[in-house]
Amino acid sequence: MDRPEWNRQGRDWPNREASRFVSAARLRWHVQVMGQGPALLLLHGTGAASHSWRDVAPLLARRFTVIVPDLPGHGFSGMPHADGMSLPGMAMRVAALVAELGMAPGVVVGHSAGAAIAIQMALDLRLTPDLIVSLNGALKPIRGAGLFSPLAKLLFLNPVAPRLFSWRAQASGATARLLGGTGSSIDARGVALYERLFRTAGHVEGTLGMMAAWDLDDLPRRIGRLSPQLLLVAAAGDRAIPPGDAAEIAGRAPHAEALLLPSGGHLVHEERPAELATLIIDRSAASGLL
Repeated sequence: MDRPEWNRQGRDWPNREASRFVSAARLRWHVQVMGQGPALLLLHGTGAASHSWRDVAPLLARRFTVIVPDLPGHGFSGMPHADGMSLPGMAMRVAALVAELGMAPGVVVGHSAGAAIAIQMALDLRLTPDLIVSLNGALKPIRGAGLFSPLAKLLFLNPVAPRLFSWRAQASGATARLLGGTGSSIDARGVALYERLFRTAGHVEGTLGMMAAWDLDDLPRRIGRLSPQLLLVAAAGDRAIPPGDAAEIAGRAPHAEALLLPSGGHLVHEERPAELATLIIDRSAASGLL
């Protein structure tokens, strides 16, 4: 399956000067590292890549050493075997990447599925951050997952499906409509970057593979064993993850707090990067991490 090519799809990638390629956990990773100060890890959600943090990362880099990987199978990182696309598999591999970089993030920020990976790493003691920030975190089974998960598995096993989806992404306005369905309105540059990835069958394969392997049935219960502080940020206009999930999850963890943003959709960090960067910096400072 064709993967996104660094010298083609990545030719003008956001924050390209911070990019490097690193081998860890039998994968070749694309990761961006920028800034100085305490280490902070940013994890994007399903179907995205490091570009999702394109405007947030440079703002955080004024206070932190920021680590921004493309998750396995996404963007310019390699595609692992099927078990590597599960939640525990991704958590293990991301932790191996961070270890290869020689860093120990005190703060981990995850968007959507990235928040689940952050929490899984902490529960497995693969990373020991002091603070986890979940942005519209996908931490509960998604409605209809009983139907969707088998469908995702079938699509993932069908070699034609990723090419079909990537072909569909070339239709005029298809990507903008897909992103708009999450409740967010992002700039034209952001839409074009998603479209560039969605047109590549290998990236679509990684997205479908992650969706097929994802199992969140047990995560809400296990969150009660979480040691780090957990800030669950939810945007009121999120159409992908019910905003009320944040308050419910906060009631399960010993050091958790839910924060509802009055506006913004699922991609709120791309809609209002300065506001989200300030929120992360302020919470880190209040926790004594800066």
